[in-house]
Parts: sequence; structure tokens; C-alpha cells
Amino acid sequence: GGERVSGDSVRKQNVMAAVSIANIVKTSLGPVGLDKMLVDDVGDVTITNDGATILKLLDVEQPAAKVLVQLAQLQDDEVGDGTTSVVILAAEFLRNADELIAQKIHPTTIMSGYRLACREACKYIQNNLGLDSDALGKACLISAAKTSMSSKLITLDADFF
Repeated sequence: GGERVSGDSVRKQNVMAAVSIANIVKTSLGPVGLDKMLVDDVGDVTITNDGATILKLLDVEQPAAKVLVQLAQLQDDEVGDGTTSVVILAAEFLRNADELIAQKIHPTTIMSGYRLACREACKYIQNNLGLDSDALGKACLISAAKTSMSSKLITLDADFF
């Protein structure tokens, strides 16, 4: 039979698995991100720096790591971008929460703190980082749109959009 493990060791294993998944895609983030070459069971080679593609091609068995892979897929399905960022953020939230739990802070308190931080961050963004798009001009908006589409397949047809 199998061995049943619980408590601190399981939490640490889950956090370590999540951080490992984030580390795999972290180096592919941004304009100077590195491509990854992945070889599957039958020898097919994929070269990409797209976080969703990298995670989709990984054969992940660990439950917490699987959740991060599913999170990336959901982000890709809903938004079409930001998969690497969402995985890195989630792993960092878990890593920081693990450190707080080690300091005897209850998980419910940590979650309340994360929710409060989220509300405050959204409020700050709305109040301080908003910008009237009319003031930017059409050329600036087109440039911003092209930049945000540059990491996806649509980049080849960016002028069309």
C-alpha cells in the first residue's frame, strides 16, 4: 500500500511543486525571455517561449503543480495571455503564505490579508493609475495594442487589427 502523509510536509511539498513549475516558465517571461525546447515521448520537438504551451506539454503528476497548469490553461482560455505571469504570481503567493504559516499565522488570516491586499491594489490602480486614452492619441494606442499582441500568434497579422 501507499504511505499517507499530512501536515507540514505535504504543505511544503505542494509549495515546492508550485515553485518548481513557476521556475520552469519564469525564464521565458518578457521581451528577452528564453525559448524552451521540449521533446515529447515520440521525439517530437517543440520550441516556444509561451508559458501555456510549455505547461501544456509538461507531464505533471503532482496535484498542486497540476492546479497551476490548469490555472495557466484557464488564463489562456479566458484572456489569451498572461499565463506565465499568473503562474509565477500564484507560486509566489503560495511560497509567501508558507513562510507566514511557518511563523504560526493561521491560513484563514493569510487569506484575509490577501483579499484585503487585492481590494486595496484594485482601488489604488483605479484611483492613481488610470489614464484618459483620448489624451494618448491613436498612434500610441495602436503601438500599445501591437506590443500586447506581440507574444501570440496574432503578431504576424498585427497590422490587420
